[in-house]
Amino acid sequence: MAVPLLKASRPHQWVKNLFVAAPLVFARRIDDLGAIGHTLLAVTSFCLLSSAVYLLNDIIDVNKDRAHPVKRFRPIASGALGIKTARTAAGVFALTALAIGAALGPLFLLVAASYLALNVAYSLVLKRVAFVDVGCISLGFLLRVLGGAAAIPVLPSGWLLACTLLLASFLGFGKRAHELRVAGTEKASQRDVLEKYGPQALRRLLIALAVLTLGTYAAYTQSAHALTFFGTRNLAFTVPFVAFGIFRFLWITTRKSDAESPTDSMLRDRAFMANLAAYAVAIVVIIYLQ
Repeated sequence: MAVPLLKASRPHQWVKNLFVAAPLVFARRIDDLGAIGHTLLAVTSFCLLSSAVYLLNDIIDVNKDRAHPVKRFRPIASGALGIKTARTAAGVFALTALAIGAALGPLFLLVAASYLALNVAYSLVLKRVAFVDVGCISLGFLLRVLGGAAAIPVLPSGWLLACTLLLASFLGFGKRAHELRVAGTEKASQRDVLEKYGPQALRRLLIALAVLTLGTYAAYTQSAHALTFFGTRNLAFTVPFVAFGIFRFLWITTRKSDAESPTDSMLRDRAFMANLAAYAVAIVVIIYLQ
């Protein structure tokens, strides 16, 4: 039972919770052991919360998942993991995550509880409402960043929040574009909201968000805030990495069908992962070693 439960918890999706660590990096606190410890606890809390939500979502969608060519192999849909066990595990994960949140302080607990409430509402109702569904995904990423800031604590910059919201919206609509393309004529049986999206409209929206996200990040690297806080304009050298990552993701969502979600495809894409690693190195060198 442990293996199906681990698989249903989607540990590979925990990579999204790296957004929780963004305030630690951009607040120049990675040499602060206390801040590192709090950030690790915050990331753990969000990993447990996201796994609880995945389990809840799979319980709710079990019948639709059984009609999906890939999702039917998920532990709950396939019967490898019982619904009662999954429900109990989701409760334990959520309570443990909130207990960690309480230890990190009332502000972090509020953010963590808001993330859980948002995702429960998403799983039950909001995922069926076009554009609101992606808005929930975007807000979830924003809450990750706010949670990371509350855990240290620092005040997140408006630039960081703006870039996060735009990037998360881009990723969310990219996920819908990928699902719509892979589902084909079976979109209604796999996800209700897909019938309310059109491929051409999604493509135009993704291109607009890609340009807007990249432009906002480029403006941030040359902003008065970045110059004052980091003492350099060299963050501009990271813009090509961001541009490659954005348009590589756009290519993945419109071309590749080797995985259940674009997140899975990204993790398998060597060029994307190599670019991400290079971006991380560049950020550390520019912010900390200049």
